[in-house]
Amino acid sequence: QVQLVESGGGLVQAGGSLRLSCATSGRTFSFLTMGWFRQAPGKERECAAYISRSGFTTYYRASIKGRFTISRDNAKNMVYLQMNNLKPEDAAIYYCAAGTKVSSGANEYDCWGQGTQVTVSS
Repeated sequence: QVQLVESGGGLVQAGGSLRLSCATSGRTFSFLTMGWFRQAPGKERECAAYISRSGFTTYYRASIKGRFTISRDNAKNMVYLQMNNLKPEDAAIYYCAAGTKVSSGANEYDCWGQGTQVTVSS
């Protein structure tokens, strides 16, 4: 089992930046695909980005491509989401997740953090 703890959320003005961090412990981190998902009130949870265990494969949903960057440090068991030029529609609870397959589907991830709130004011 992997334990995940997110941090870095908060309130930011539109156009601002935040960096989310996810600290992991437990099962060997380097064997896992890591994803950042988000869920806004009344909406389904969606994959914002994921990164393969090697870091060579990344995915971004279309609405954030060019603004967000996912990265990982396997030596530190950390994964990050740098979010630039934030928009009000990016506001959501952001969850870190770990899985064994390279996928944007939430059901492919079996370990989840508790989430961190991102609020973007217009």
